[in-house]
Amino acid sequence: MMKKYITRFLLLTSLVIALAACDGGESAQEDEGGVAIGGDQAATTEKKVPEFEFTTQDNETLSNEDLEGTWWIADFIFTNCETVCIPMTNNMVKLQEKVNEENIDNVEFVSFSVDPDYDTPEVLTEYAEDYGADLSNWNFLTGYDFETIEDISMNGFKNMLAAPPEGDNQVVHGAYFFLVNPEGEILSPYSGMESEQMDAIVEDLKKMQ
Repeated sequence: MMKKYITRFLLLTSLVIALAACDGGESAQEDEGGVAIGGDQAATTEKKVPEFEFTTQDNETLSNEDLEGTWWIADFIFTNCETVCIPMTNNMVKLQEKVNEENIDNVEFVSFSVDPDYDTPEVLTEYAEDYGADLSNWNFLTGYDFETIEDISMNGFKNMLAAPPEGDNQVVHGAYFFLVNPEGEILSPYSGMESEQMDAIVEDLKKMQ
């Protein structure tokens, strides 16, 4: 069983990196203002976050307008994930802790579920508690169909997302964190898989605030 999970992890991770890198190279070359996935994390893209109003783990609503005036870090995960979401969520917890330790104010964390049919508010709450997430400034979002989050991920954040193959429940998606400024502009993508990138995000937040 463990061998199967390891094989799947390696396969999906390779696919995520390969597809995201291809998308990032094309975006950077075209210079159309999209997020340069896999490119220089310091590059400013200034692409507006698409409008949204979704349901949180607390059965409340959160919209892009609610986040205006704050810095926030976004990622795309799902609770049944057997591969990249595990280190991503662990790293987001570490990032939240680092932000608190550095006394950086006015920062929110937003995790969009890419499996909204399964990830109900109750499931997301349990997931957050299992990882030790501080929900005072971290919201897990659901309450939409797959096509909606696919559009936001692919066209808004330039973050690869693909539905599971038939007979599987593993959504394939980009493993990136995105820094968004108080004006709702997506500034920088960072690898959500690399723990050292959490220090880079903290340093960028300190410089930009």
